[in-house]
Amino acid sequence: MIQDIAPIHLHNEFQYKKPKAESRMLAYGSRMIFLDNTDEKAGIRFITYEQLNAFYKESGLPMPSCIYLFEMGGEDYFLIDIPKDTQLGGFAFHTLFSVRRMHPKEKVYAATTGWHLYGWYRDNRFCGRCAHELVHDTKERMLRCPSCGNLVFPKIAPAVIIGLVDGDRIMMTKYADREYKRYALIAGFTEIGETAEETVRREVMEEVGLEVKNIRYYKSQPWSFSGTLLFGFFCDVDGDDTLTVDHEELSVAQWFDRDKIIGQDTDSSLTNEMMMVFAAGKEPK
Repeated sequence: MIQDIAPIHLHNEFQYKKPKAESRMLAYGSRMIFLDNTDEKAGIRFITYEQLNAFYKESGLPMPSCIYLFEMGGEDYFLIDIPKDTQLGGFAFHTLFSVRRMHPKEKVYAATTGWHLYGWYRDNRFCGRCAHELVHDTKERMLRCPSCGNLVFPKIAPAVIIGLVDGDRIMMTKYADREYKRYALIAGFTEIGETAEETVRREVMEEVGLEVKNIRYYKSQPWSFSGTLLFGFFCDVDGDDTLTVDHEELSVAQWFDRDKIIGQDTDSSLTNEMMMVFAAGKEPK
């Protein structure tokens, strides 16, 4: 999955740092990220502070401020805001969706984790309590309101991925009106006041109209494309298997036998791993 980058490790604890010449700079736009992928064999390259600083000096413009994000593989990563039409050598803005198919995996993981933090910083410039401009804390990953004292921490949305099983069949779906068009599993966000297991029951009923039993946990995954922490569960149909599909959420919902499983286009997601685990008959019982 996307986070499986051992022996490289993500050190996401906050530190108050300034960039060095070799620090990697992450810049984002509307579902876009600034990188170089012109050499497909070499894979993703992120621009360094030294390269970007030289570009701004040559242009006569002031270098934008940046925010420390995390360290991965001995490299520090910082968030920076640059104009969306910026092109520098092979560096340009690419769609975040396209990054899923790039390599190496640790760079994809860095790009998506940075996206999650970018969204949090972007959406929390002002206090939701008194509307005063927030300031960055220097000791932990937090934004503080100097007016009313409100503390704002990064937000993570819990959600479930559901392997709905009926004997040797699993329910596979396609989203309605989404960028991703391949088969997936039933999924949904946890509502306030419910457990993850209750989310499984509710989402299955809402999307395909079925009761479930024998809910068993499989594995979790950070999924920064949507600011989510995913919890994977398998469960069995309880009783009637007649489908009532919510076509506002799903364009397709159908049963697939183990030997007919259609995997996703990358091995980055918990959804794909759960499909392949079921195809191999290794899902938790």
